[in-house]
Amino acid sequence: MKFKKVIIYYFSGTGNAKNTALWIYDEAKKTGTEVEIFNIAKINNQEITRPEENSLIGFISPTHGFHFPAIMRKFVKTFSKSNNCSAFVVNTRAGLRLGKVFIPGLSGVLHYWSSIILIRKGYKIVGLFPVDLPSNWISLHPAIKQKGTELIYKRVEPKVRQFAKEIINGKRNYKALLNIIQDIIISPITILYIFFAKYFFAKSFISSSDCDMCGLCEKTCPVQAIKQVDGRMFWTYKCESCMKCMNECPHKAIETAHGFIVFIWFLTSLFIGYIISYLLNHQFFENWQWLQNENIKTLIVVFAIFPFLFIGYRLMHLLMRFKLFERIFVLSSLTMYNFWGRYKAPNKRGKKHSNNVNTK
Repeated sequence: MKFKKVIIYYFSGTGNAKNTALWIYDEAKKTGTEVEIFNIAKINNQEITRPEENSLIGFISPTHGFHFPAIMRKFVKTFSKSNNCSAFVVNTRAGLRLGKVFIPGLSGVLHYWSSIILIRKGYKIVGLFPVDLPSNWISLHPAIKQKGTELIYKRVEPKVRQFAKEIINGKRNYKALLNIIQDIIISPITILYIFFAKYFFAKSFISSSDCDMCGLCEKTCPVQAIKQVDGRMFWTYKCESCMKCMNECPHKAIETAHGFIVFIWFLTSLFIGYIISYLLNHQFFENWQWLQNENIKTLIVVFAIFPFLFIGYRLMHLLMRFKLFERIFVLSSLTMYNFWGRYKAPNKRGKKHSNNVNTK
């Protein structure tokens, strides 16, 4: 089957998904097929016209909370209906390397959710493919060493290119379905991430005294989640934790406030524990001893933490104007220490074969 045109839409934070999109772009160009590639953070999807008949449409994005990030979910959901077109979905996910062993990441529900949406729009799904590129989420773990990153890239790139050749030449590849059992098992985490964890992580970023207010993070944030408040960078709830700002800050001035997060969790737990004890000791409710269950308490804390987080983050932001508090918040951040490092995707940007490359 020869496609009339291939159109690739991608979202990327630190470059993994972008490199994946460009590998597929390269393979499409080799076939002589007309191909376009777009960064969805730079375009208005309301201006996208309906694809030409017999086009192949690709959606490529990192995995956030075992799903697509909100910007890609919205893009897929509002994308135009099919005109006898096919589609493929590719996700980059947190691959790791321990010694000589490569450990794949997890995809969760994103392939199945995307497939349902696109099928309802009339698209034929010809490819569902996970790409195990290095994890960049340095808020949770130290950065992968550059040698390890290069080795993972070297191992993965041929697989992505082979996938591209297959679907562009009319074959189908549903490798993602091999993970369906583990995807189903971890699917509840997706709900927790979308409604809770995403906003929790959004309020974990701070700028240290090394920040010279160059504004690069604000200008390049893919979802415009960063702004200047009271002379200091401030992260809003629009943040997707794509890690672009932290990993690309020229002064390494952006940190994850681990100490602050631990303190907020402790404060919320203390408050909830006191409230529960007070209610039970004063017998406000009968037969409510189940509130003493630690799992129940933890669940209540998860729901109750957001007021503390919102107020605490704003207070922290104000206190960081004072050197003592700024040092306390920064020094209690693991990301400020050299051993933690920053993630840098290899320079695998592919060849720009035409003026249709729109990757800025």
